[in-house]
Amino acid sequence: MQTAHPSALLQPKWIEIIRSEAAEAERIGLLQPKQLELIYQQQWFKLLVPKAYLGEEKPLPEMVRLEESLAWADGSFGWVITLCSGAGWFGGFMPVKTASEVFARKEVCLAGSGASNGTATKTEGGFIINGTWKYASGAQHATHFTENCVVKEAQETVLNEEGQPQILSFVLDAKDVKLITAWKYMGMMGTGSDAFEVKDVFVPTENSFKIDPDFVVVDRPLYRYPFLQLAEATLAANLSGMAIRFLDLAEVIIKEKISSANKLSPQQKAVLKTTFIKQEAELQNSRRRFYQAVDQSWKLFLADEKSLIKEALQQVSRTSRQLAANCRKTVDELYPFCGLVAASPDAEINRVWRDFHTASQHSLLTFLE
Repeated sequence: MQTAHPSALLQPKWIEIIRSEAAEAERIGLLQPKQLELIYQQQWFKLLVPKAYLGEEKPLPEMVRLEESLAWADGSFGWVITLCSGAGWFGGFMPVKTASEVFARKEVCLAGSGASNGTATKTEGGFIINGTWKYASGAQHATHFTENCVVKEAQETVLNEEGQPQILSFVLDAKDVKLITAWKYMGMMGTGSDAFEVKDVFVPTENSFKIDPDFVVVDRPLYRYPFLQLAEATLAANLSGMAIRFLDLAEVIIKEKISSANKLSPQQKAVLKTTFIKQEAELQNSRRRFYQAVDQSWKLFLADEKSLIKEALQQVSRTSRQLAANCRKTVDELYPFCGLVAASPDAEINRVWRDFHTASQHSLLTFLE
């Protein structure tokens, strides 16, 4: 697959729906009805749900490119789909009866957190869940929540074979979860990333699962692909999509400055042109290496090339981090040349800038190594 511009994967009418509602989604703090209806029509919340449960089960290279495209259309929109569809991947590990019930609805949306901020105390037939989790993107639209808990027996923490606290994942119906308004950051304001709390809720054993290849229920390649590289690749693709949108908008501004009869000298105009060309080329080269790594890892994974897959997965990690770093560099190098319009909260380029710099704070892609 080539590293085409993200717009190549989206129909113009989809882009219109997504962007026409983006400003209102930011103002209100959650995706808007027309955006959600498009998601349900295209089953984008089910990108990683097993086909056995009427999901899309997209091959990794195809899914990553689509998520980049959706983030290019709008950062908050793409981020919610990425995080919520990512939780749909857990369907490969849930008991069949539970997964069949959870994913039966057209509007199914799983929000949640990977932090082990809760406790699951053993009781007859299941567990009593307590805990508070933060930054659950898509929480406002969620039909279910997933969360990690430390397992308890009475007051004692249950230990695993390595002597560490045993961690289990759970899926809860949204009615058993209390939302807490918590997202007070400068960007990604349309994601509805609220905190959530669970108090003394009984969860049957069949609503627990382990995110571990040894405990996979749907034995398909997508659910045996390591979660770390899956997460790194999808988050890096989101940053790439937002950075490319910033690049698109910056190009219009910079071309206007170069062509207009303003106070810029020929030398200054040359700087604008060469800086843009350089940053665009570096970003595209980074995208190319990233997608080569993702495609190769998936190819080797499908072929079960055990002797080669470890290095291929490490390359996915490296190129994901390098792509994130190059996206930051591109946005930051071009921002000063975009004038005050880039600092106006009413301008799309400013929303893209804020969304990008908020999303790029995710700890998974902070360090190059």
